[in-house]
Amino acid sequence: MSFAIIETGGKQYKVSASKILEIEKLNAKKGETIKFKNVLLLNDNKSTEIGNPSIQGATVEAKLLDNVKDRTILVFHKRRRKHSRKKNGHRQRHSKIQITKILSKDGKVIDEAKLSGKKETVKVEKKVLKKKEIKK
Repeated sequence: MSFAIIETGGKQYKVSASKILEIEKLNAKKGETIKFKNVLLLNDNKSTEIGNPSIQGATVEAKLLDNVKDRTILVFHKRRRKHSRKKNGHRQRHSKIQITKILSKDGKVIDEAKLSGKKETVKVEKKVLKKKEIKK
């Protein structure tokens, strides 16, 4: 299984093709393709390449699924014996992305997501039994 380690938003993520993850908010629109050039490590089934600090020319492509908000975190300050308190809420913004391609430094595709356009629907037939059939 091939994977890469990328850095974005001051954090490092281990990604593989078709993986969905939430990262720090990006200034992009829904459905856009994003390229991460700060690739720290590349691993395919045969070899591992480690950057110093990053691999020049290696990229990871992702599709922006949505910009979302995290759950509310309450920030409460209280000064004892002063009858002073302050309560605030905070919701961190995230971008939800799906990894589509991992490219090596010479442009070779290491791993690619297999995205299907339409999903097949399976119909399940239900047979309704009458009271006479149940008694038999």
